[in-house]
Formats: sequence, structure tokens, C-alpha cells
Amino acid sequence: MRIAYIGLGANLPSCVGPPEATLAAAVVRLDSLGRVTARSSLYSTEPVGYAEQPRFVNAVVALETELSARGLLDALMGIEREFGRSRANAIPNGPRTLDLDILLFGDLVVSEPGMEIPHPRLAERAFVLEPLCEIAAEVVEPRSGVKAAELLRRLSAASSDAAEAVLKMPDAIESRSANISHGQAR
Repeated sequence: MRIAYIGLGANLPSCVGPPEATLAAAVVRLDSLGRVTARSSLYSTEPVGYAEQPRFVNAVVALETELSARGLLDALMGIEREFGRSRANAIPNGPRTLDLDILLFGDLVVSEPGMEIPHPRLAERAFVLEPLCEIAAEVVEPRSGVKAAELLRRLSAASSDAAEAVLKMPDAIESRSANISHGQAR
């Protein structure tokens, strides 16, 4: 089995409530694809690209799974649809009820239509590197051979705004919405 690191994000309410509730419910659904072994805190983050939208709530989970990369991607897109996401006519980087991205999948490197693993913009996105480092700072990005903590350090050094754009949410909010232990195996 491989460990996949999945980035979660939302900035619109879904069928289960506000983004914090959506991410908590999505983690439960992800557990049906294998076993969620770790979950980061929730982070409030500024939008990237299309700025005229609400802040996002982001997190990262570690998912131990037997699914293939394509099988995992298809399952993630199905979960997004369950929570009301429609990619048809969507604004690129625009508001959404749920976004699930494969950030890393073991040491797998895949480049094929509709699927790029590791995530091609991982090293540029503090909103995924901060929560990834919370649960797996030593994980290595296989294309570069660089650990997640070093990617975050480089990004922070290159942009003083990066750290301010990603804010860890208070534990009180997190504990009301989380259904699994944060940062630990279940």
C-alpha cells in the first residue's frame, strides 16, 4: 500500500454546511478509500489566482490506499461531486464547495492527461505545504528529491506574503468539525 497525501480545500458551503464541516465530512469519506492515517489542522487561506472570492479552508490528510493513481483520482472527483462541486463551466481557481488534490502518492511520478503526480504546483502553494508539513515534514517530493519542510522554507524565503496568507485556524473550530484525531493514526 502507498501513502497518498491529499489536499482538501473549500470556500463555499456544501450540503453538510460551511467549509469546515465539508472538510470534516470529506475526511470521513476519504477513509472509505483506504485508511486515513493523519490529518492536519484546518488553515484559513487567501485565494490564489482568482482573488474576488471568500478565503479558503484547507487541510491535508495522509491516506493509506491500495487504489491505483487513476482509481484514486476518479474516486476523489466522485467525492467532490457528492459535495456539490461541478467542474463544468467553473472559473479556474474559483470558488468551490470541495477541492481534493493528490499532492504526493508514495514516490510515484505520473504525467498523463488529466493527472499530474506530484501536484505540479506543490512547491508554489503555501496553503498545501503548511498543512503537509504539519503531518509529514520529512516526506520527499520525488521529482526534486526535496523534503516538504525544505520546499516550505524556500517558498517562505522567496515570498514574505506566503506565511501571512495561510493562517492556522483556532482549535475550537477544528475540534467541533473534526471526526478523527489530528496528526495521528486512528
